[in-house]
Amino acid sequence: MTKFNEMTPKEIVAELDKYIIGQDKAKKSVAVALRNRYRRSRLSEEMRDEISPKNILMMGPTGVGKTEIARRLAKLMDAPFIKVEATKFTEVGYVGRDVDSMIRDLVETSIRLTKQKKLEDKYSIAEKIAEEKILEAIIPGKSKKKASDATNNFNPFEFIMNGQLSSQLKQNNQEQSDDNKDEKEDVVLAREQVRQQLHEGLLEDHFVEIEILDANKSGTIDMGGEPVSISLGNIFGDMVPDKKKKKKVTVREAKKILREQEAQNLIDMDQVTGEALENAEQNGIIFIDEIDKIASSSSYKMGADVSREGVQRDILPIVEGSVVNTKYGPVKTDHILFIGAGAFHVAKPTDLIPELQGRFPIRVELENLDEEAFYMVLTVPENALLKQHRMLLETEGTKVNFTDDAAREISKMAFLQNEQQENIGARRLHTIMEKLLEDVSFELPDSDRNEIVIDCEYVKEKFAETIRHKDLDKYIL
Repeated sequence: MTKFNEMTPKEIVAELDKYIIGQDKAKKSVAVALRNRYRRSRLSEEMRDEISPKNILMMGPTGVGKTEIARRLAKLMDAPFIKVEATKFTEVGYVGRDVDSMIRDLVETSIRLTKQKKLEDKYSIAEKIAEEKILEAIIPGKSKKKASDATNNFNPFEFIMNGQLSSQLKQNNQEQSDDNKDEKEDVVLAREQVRQQLHEGLLEDHFVEIEILDANKSGTIDMGGEPVSISLGNIFGDMVPDKKKKKKVTVREAKKILREQEAQNLIDMDQVTGEALENAEQNGIIFIDEIDKIASSSSYKMGADVSREGVQRDILPIVEGSVVNTKYGPVKTDHILFIGAGAFHVAKPTDLIPELQGRFPIRVELENLDEEAFYMVLTVPENALLKQHRMLLETEGTKVNFTDDAAREISKMAFLQNEQQENIGARRLHTIMEKLLEDVSFELPDSDRNEIVIDCEYVKEKFAETIRHKDLDKYIL
């Protein structure tokens, strides 16, 4: 969180602007909420426990950036983040304790993040160990082999009978030590030469046989919604040694495999677990999507609505603050940030039970995207849609250029289709772009076409049939 701690709310919004168009109110609210988490971390421990996070409720149609805002914030903070669908808990066979699964998923994400950080810290040491193992695999020492051969050829009874045991043993030991000394020098010299070739990348495609850990295949049993793996190694601990197997791979692959394996051996998993649990408790973010689908309309309180209210009551203790048991240990949910989101077309935020409403004090309404916003989504962000398709097609050796009027036409079509049909927000652009470039993608690679220009006329021609069909529908009763 070092990078995030140095950022002011304005800088957080500026970072979000690189990827998300519009929705300034939502960006401002989440930036302040996250900055408050940093401010809280600087307080005394007594006061820190008294301050609870200000959960956020986002209201707006699909495809306007609700999920993307939460995901980008989590990435910016380098914090554990998961997204859950509230409708998941209204399915047939639902039981209340399944709601705890969101906390277990958050802990798993936190474990993965923390473990990856620890591995990256150990990579420099692990690479050196891996290099030595690769050198040993390419140029193995032969001293042990010769020693074993000498032992196998040695007949003690024969020497006892001849009375030459002690003298012969001394002579063999002297000869063996001289041979070993010369051999070690040769091996060291040869390995240094190979080491130089490794650093120069000359042996990347050379095959070597390395020894890797053989992962134990264990059965998995579902215990109350949490999968539990049963392994003999876990039951008997160090009594069951790790199984190893030999595998023939290229030097390039061997570097990756051995680096990960050695880094894994260098990290302390108890320390990883402790830090991950604390990270999940203090910095975790849970994004609850489609929260409006579990809201019960005030005009109708029968049938499935009873189940929806039950789901709200099961989610409530998690959001309020409780302790959830996971396989890594108990986790307190008091300071986890919850971001609820929903379209709220039918239900309203006031249709949620009062206790749950009170746990989402920050409410932000996201705006529908207009034609200008679609144009900016296509062209402005660092991961702009036109840029993505351009780079994809350039991998085939063909440069694709989109004119400005083509981008305007695509934006206009997306806006109109959202108005006339179902409003799916910026996702409409993906539908149009895939249809627009379908023929181009199908024909590539084409050695005769090094450059393709997509202009306004091409866009209109591509969708001429669709537009004409829609126009005719207006006159059919």
